[in-house]
Amino acid sequence: MRAFVFLGAGRVGVVDRAIPVAGPNDAIIRTTASLICTSDVHTVSGGLPIPEGRILGHESVGVVHAVGSSVVRYKVGDRVAVNAVTPCGSCDGCQRGFTSQCGGMLGGYKFTNQKDGNLAEYFHVNDADFNLALIPAGVTDEQALYTTDMLSTGFIGAEHAQIPLGGSVAIFAQGPVGLSATIGATLCGAGLIIAVEGKPDRAALARRYGADIVIDPGVVDPVSEIMSLTGDGVDAAIDALGHQKTFEACVKVTKAGGVISNIGYHGDGDTTALSIPLAEFGLGMGDKQIRTALCRGGRVRTTRLLRLIESRRFDPTLMTTHKFPFEDVATAFRLMQTKQDNIIKPLITF
Repeated sequence: MRAFVFLGAGRVGVVDRAIPVAGPNDAIIRTTASLICTSDVHTVSGGLPIPEGRILGHESVGVVHAVGSSVVRYKVGDRVAVNAVTPCGSCDGCQRGFTSQCGGMLGGYKFTNQKDGNLAEYFHVNDADFNLALIPAGVTDEQALYTTDMLSTGFIGAEHAQIPLGGSVAIFAQGPVGLSATIGATLCGAGLIIAVEGKPDRAALARRYGADIVIDPGVVDPVSEIMSLTGDGVDAAIDALGHQKTFEACVKVTKAGGVISNIGYHGDGDTTALSIPLAEFGLGMGDKQIRTALCRGGRVRTTRLLRLIESRRFDPTLMTTHKFPFEDVATAFRLMQTKQDNIIKPLITF
């Protein structure tokens, strides 16, 4: 099979690899479509230490090619989606409900991080009965792809934000995860959604997904503007970028009793710590909660996300800005690195 792999710091390419083999509880999926994630770019630039030759990617769907002897829910030929996080379902972390921390901190993130990813013609899924989800006939492969990471991550940001029905939320950054958080906030019943985004195309898409107000941080100070709009701040703030500045802004604009929900990747900076603005944090006594999360895997969550798409609550494919055959995956990856041509998400077809 052909696979898109890490070839060393800053280097990627397509190579030939053997088709993986399923263990008793596992499945092998023949890939039909994939997306490229910004975290793949972070990994190749050194954000995540992986060995040369490791297959990249964690956003793929396809058709079951083979199943292990103990798999009971799925058969060859089933069309399936699998989350970027593939928990075992049986460790202490999973049993306590923190599936993304399976086996240890961020341990549920196995694709690329712990084993080969799924930007390949075939890929391996551990604990298939726990992690695979059937794709409904009314959902396209392209739509289903968004349940594998973007929607799951963005929605957990909105869920953890505990936005009261009719309440207010500020969402910093409207990349794919931030846009998904905007969709999630809309579904959660937010009455006022304030998005912070400077790129016009992403700002326009945020409005289509439910943002009532979009603030351009290149024109006005978002914190001052949000405080002016709300008086005492928002009920919740979501950091979908993962920078010191956006995290601080979330703390500053959240009112007492509110929630700061972080789903941004804080792995790009040159520091190992985040600072909290103490005045706005009430010197540690301001009744503000901080929640963090990674997208949660598992059959049930993915099935629920697919149901929302099937029932036409929203169309995630508005985020697809570019389409490439697998032969051109390296070109798609370079675009994600440079963010040229207003790229948001590139679809890869096999």
